[in-house]
Amino acid sequence: MQAVKQEALNTIARLPEDTDMEEIMYRLYVLENIRRGQQDAAQGKTLSVEEVFRDIQTW
Repeated sequence: MQAVKQEALNTIARLPEDTDMEEIMYRLYVLENIRRGQQDAAQGKTLSVEEVFRDIQTW
């Protein structure tokens, strides 16, 4: 996996020049949450579809 700093820099570099700080922070937030999800999946820290549906029903 690519270094986190480089991944963040690449993400920022692909944004339009007039992107505001709020949008940059949001994109980095989303990127970090995707990275965490990928790590969890690789470590088997996931829920089955049935478990998710059961959790949703308690909302």
